[in-house]
Amino acid sequence: MKVEKTDLPGVLLIEPQAFTDQRGSFMETYNVRKFKEATGLDVSFVQDNQSFSVRNVLRGLHYQIRQPQGKLVQVVVGDIYDVVVDLRRRSPTFGKWTAVTLTGGRHCALWVPAGFAHGFLVQSEHAIVQYKVTDWYAPQHERTIVWSDADLGIKWPLQSDPIVNEKDARGTPFKSAEVFD
Repeated sequence: MKVEKTDLPGVLLIEPQAFTDQRGSFMETYNVRKFKEATGLDVSFVQDNQSFSVRNVLRGLHYQIRQPQGKLVQVVVGDIYDVVVDLRRRSPTFGKWTAVTLTGGRHCALWVPAGFAHGFLVQSEHAIVQYKVTDWYAPQHERTIVWSDADLGIKWPLQSDPIVNEKDARGTPFKSAEVFD
């Protein structure tokens, strides 16, 4: 397992070892011992989630202000532009964002610690995104920062207006969003 740091401390790109031959490939998508050895993190996942989205769907920027979730995000099929925003007020990277492209063929996962907002844009015809979370989904604590917030200045690789649901379209501006102390 290879671990690569991103621009935001704590956000990690993780590449499991894949065994390939003429038939295709095989890999462990998650192994608690190897994850802990490679990252130094001792986390417990309580729930697995999966989304299916078509090209140009933008989901996010989501987080839970209470019961914050760490997420291990992986694309099973397709390609996404995955964005993470630091919402920890005392962090030197507060309000900064980073992005990586995750693809089903590369097998990498992105570790998003609690205290960050997360969102993604589907760049392929469709994508299946699977992610493990460290705390239960709590809709009463879910928050959304508007994906197009000018203060964040996220450079989404859009060819046209994205497809967003009503909740994401009505997201809160970063300046007035609830953040973590």
